[in-house]
Amino acid sequence: MQGTLGEGAGVSASPNSTDDLVGRLRAGDREALAEAFARHRQRLAGLVRFRLAPRLQGRVDADDVLQEAYLAAARRLEHFARTEAPSPFVWLRMIVMQTLVDLYRQHLGAKMRDGGREVPLQESGSPEATSASMAIRLAADLTSPSQAAARAEEVERARQAIETMDPIDREVLALRHFEELSNQETAEVLGIQPKAASIRYVRALRRLKDLLSTLPGLHDETRDA
Repeated sequence: MQGTLGEGAGVSASPNSTDDLVGRLRAGDREALAEAFARHRQRLAGLVRFRLAPRLQGRVDADDVLQEAYLAAARRLEHFARTEAPSPFVWLRMIVMQTLVDLYRQHLGAKMRDGGREVPLQESGSPEATSASMAIRLAADLTSPSQAAARAEEVERARQAIETMDPIDREVLALRHFEELSNQETAEVLGIQPKAASIRYVRALRRLKDLLSTLPGLHDETRDA
């Protein structure tokens, strides 16, 4: 499963350059914001592609989402200094998620959120989108394109099975496998300790394998996964 978003791994940075960037962001440096966004743009684009609700695909372009998120980050740059020291990537990811929440509610007619309210780091905005994306990615990983195209029913059963998982366990899998966050980043997003994130990840993998092994059509492929 891991590796589906490998092209969005982003540009690595030395600890010193990251510390310098954080300091400049806390000072309200707009150029630092542009650098941080450019550094993490591929990972953020992968996030948008993964989390975008199926009903919004075709209506909303990933580049447009990122543009809206960048403008939101620029407006809220002063908030970065007041947060509990998130990494620049985790902070930008939070803003991208908030942008998706707004677009989801805007286009699908749900009640708009208060513009000043912070969305918790772990709020996915659309659990439907996460479960559906996970099921589709799993089918793509476990079958050939032609087989996957003929397995809409199996994909739907996989989505329903994934939705029975504990929400945090499902989110840990989404973060680690499909967004390819590190264990430290996952812990930071969820607001839990790294050890707890690691334990939940192992448990969630076991639970997912058990669930998929019961589904007709995916049993053979998941048995050796």
